[in-house]
Amino acid sequence: MILDFEPGDKVINPANKSWGIGQVQSIIKDKVTVNFENVGKKVINANNIELERIDNNG
Repeated sequence: MILDFEPGDKVINPANKSWGIGQVQSIIKDKVTVNFENVGKKVINANNIELERIDNNG
């Protein structure tokens, strides 16, 4: 599995939209650390949860 996220990317967790918008902090192997506006920092296992990038272009 190839993750196409970079630190600074804005993402949401479609399974938990109440978490709000998150910003990717780091990616180490299949673990993505994201700081969400409503729940704070979460370490996401990319094998179990598929994050969705928010397009900043409008």
